Amino acid sequence: MLDDLPLALDRDLAVPLSVQVADGLRAAAATGMLRARDRLPATRALALRLGVSRTVITAAYDQLHAEGWIAGRRGSGTYLTTAPATVPAPLPARHGVDEYSGLYDLLPGAPCVEAIDRPAWRRAWRAAADSAPLVRKDRAGDREFRAAVAEHLLRHRGLAASSTTTVLATAGTSSAVGELAAALMRPGDAVAIEDPGYQRAAGAFRAAGIAVRPIPVDADGLRVDLLPRDIAAVYCTPAHQYPIGSRMQAERRVRLIEFAREAGIPIFEDDYDGELRYDTAPLPLLAAMAPDVVVHLGTTSKILTPALGVGWLVAAPWIAEAVLAHRDRTGTGPGPAGQRVVTELARTGDLSRHLRRLRRILPPRRELAVRTLRASGLAVLGDDAGSHVVVPLPNAETEARAIAAGRVAGVALDGLARHHLDVPGHRPHTFGITLGYTALDRSDLAVAMPLAARCLAEQDHADSGTARS
Repeated sequence: MLDDLPLALDRDLAVPLSVQVADGLRAAAATGMLRARDRLPATRALALRLGVSRTVITAAYDQLHAEGWIAGRRGSGTYLTTAPATVPAPLPARHGVDEYSGLYDLLPGAPCVEAIDRPAWRRAWRAAADSAPLVRKDRAGDREFRAAVAEHLLRHRGLAASSTTTVLATAGTSSAVGELAAALMRPGDAVAIEDPGYQRAAGAFRAAGIAVRPIPVDADGLRVDLLPRDIAAVYCTPAHQYPIGSRMQAERRVRLIEFAREAGIPIFEDDYDGELRYDTAPLPLLAAMAPDVVVHLGTTSKILTPALGVGWLVAAPWIAEAVLAHRDRTGTGPGPAGQRVVTELARTGDLSRHLRRLRRILPPRRELAVRTLRASGLAVLGDDAGSHVVVPLPNAETEARAIAAGRVAGVALDGLARHHLDVPGHRPHTFGITLGYTALDRSDLAVAMPLAARCLAEQDHADSGTARS
């Protein structure tokens, strides 16, 4: 029974009380507070709650019954028969969700959820639910989760915990970037970001009042030689540059660390999919090379699922303390539920088994994507790592035509142009299509890749023919 309906009566109005009650119930139905088949309060109970006679409620119910809004069932009560007159307006389409409904999803940035062992997944959730409810959460993150992260980083990323670093839980990379910007930087400061690069990180900085400075990337990663001197931090993805897919070479990593030390600024190292390498062992993390100036950021969004909303931050103690102070001031912090699930997956060894499974499943998918694209005469960029490859295209027009052709053919494609920073006077300079090979299952990927390859080849070859003529 819905005894808590917000029905307010005004006895000073000329409108009869029964009419006010009927109007209130109609409004509740129209806004969705009442729904079809909901049982209404008994006339006696509602009259008592509103402080009116039962006759008032009976008159209101009779009117609604006559209008077809409600019906009575003998021995059961009175029920709403009509669905809400209005429904909430749909949210605007967002990239990769409603906008691409019904298309084969070849967008980058998706995890391979097909690889998740469902029994292990369910066990982890059940075990997490068995934990006692918290009275207060630890703003640093669950102790067990932080210990699991430290072990994970040591075994899978070669980053050893030490007395000079602190591990914190985060709600993911974008959230962590926002916290770092608020804790370490001041509105009006500037941060150098790879261009093209991760737009959500740029958005998190901007939301904190931080200006973003685009720095070009090439086959060796961020152009350290182009870093300006008036920045307060550098954000980069050295293990697998997003979205180009290159790896920052060792000599450039050393130069970046030297630059940061000389300037007295931090480097935010986003290791969003560093666990996913298939060719050679990854280069040492920047955080392992220079824990004094590097803040390491990791996430489960690409190796498990973004539904967990879990990540981590490894930094010098003074940086961790600044982030915790920000959380105390704002009352924010990562939720414990996802942390507990990851902790259980790590405790049972299921997380390590999952990563080994990914390293078996994803290389053949990448090989399928690369083979199909090259068979159509297309170039393919990106290290043998991660969950996407890049097909370079000559200009913005070709890129836009390829995306449109993909939509007509039934595949969702993403272009490099939108990954450039929107800065006055700055224009996109690198064009192409980023193709993700992890969102679809293997059979759908085998159907989608030839469709995408044909669309890209037709547009690329058409553009080449125009250039020759």
